[in-house]
Amino acid sequence: MYAKNCSLKKEQPKFIVISYCCLSAKMPVEFSGWEAYCDKSKHLKPGQEPKKSHGYTMYHGTLKTNAPAIISSGFRPSLGGTLGPGVYCSRDINKAMRYPPCAPNDRVVLKLRVRVGKVKRIDMQSLNLTSWHQNGYDTAWLPASVLGLEEDCVFDPKRLTVIGIAHCTDNSVKSSLESLIKQKSQSQDPKEKDLKLCKGCGMQTQDKHTMEKCWSCKASICPFMKNHVCRKKGK
Repeated sequence: MYAKNCSLKKEQPKFIVISYCCLSAKMPVEFSGWEAYCDKSKHLKPGQEPKKSHGYTMYHGTLKTNAPAIISSGFRPSLGGTLGPGVYCSRDINKAMRYPPCAPNDRVVLKLRVRVGKVKRIDMQSLNLTSWHQNGYDTAWLPASVLGLEEDCVFDPKRLTVIGIAHCTDNSVKSSLESLIKQKSQSQDPKEKDLKLCKGCGMQTQDKHTMEKCWSCKASICPFMKNHVCRKKGK
């Protein structure tokens, strides 16, 4: 038995793969398989560029009086801003903690799951900071090197889902908002979220998983399956 680190594709998560085989040359291989553990947090450092069609954890600061409506009904995009219309968020919670300008006790920072879609990098060489969506992009990304803390602007609010409360000084309000998030998650119809069931791993996903061939039995498997056990032919 041995274990090693590998990745099935350059941009896919790294897996720990455990493979079992018979080491004796006189005996046929009776069993082979793997077990994988995938990092689902999707946390990137502020300097790392988000990849097309990936989902990431981000943060959004708002007034605690506005938080229930956002959780229940979704975001209302800003009509303007540095990057134009859209929902502003950041992978750096310190950025979200600055907005809106209000007393700390009146602010709530929402933890989000964001499907970035097609990403436009905005930097000092960009001639227009606000025309990215008209050019076919779903998200504009402003690196930390430009203004000090990285920032993202997502045009379609349906690409953002509130998954937790990252900051709230009022414990009772935090508890109430977390209950609301749970209720919203349980009541949502998968069809409303455009989620599809992967035939390989069984996960609900927005983006279709790419199936791979097992190196031993050649069966079609999904890289996000927890494990795979090869079967003998005829069984």
